[in-house]
Amino acid sequence: MSKYPVKRVQRAPRDVETDAVEVIRPANSFFTFSYSHTEISAAGGKARVKSRQMRLEDGKLTTETFEGDVDRSIYERMMGDAQQYFLNQTALFAKSLSWLLPSSRGTRSDRD
Repeated sequence: MSKYPVKRVQRAPRDVETDAVEVIRPANSFFTFSYSHTEISAAGGKARVKSRQMRLEDGKLTTETFEGDVDRSIYERMMGDAQQYFLNQTALFAKSLSWLLPSSRGTRSDRD
């Protein structure tokens, strides 16, 4: 046992209002918000998909979530498409910087 025992103070229960909370609609709903998150993982012959979406429109917040399993071949095809897209974007970026590289033609004095 400790030298300093815990002392508990007895308190009277608080009164809590049980009235429903009134939701006040905004005067103008110029602000909108959208968020989405998708997670895909593979284990064995199946791939698991988890997704969550949130939206705030016209003062109303909506949330959607789902989970599911798909065939592994769909996962592999999607990963291949994503890798190809990334490589294409990288090549496009590198091509836009090609003007910074020296010309491959050489100068006139090099050809003589």
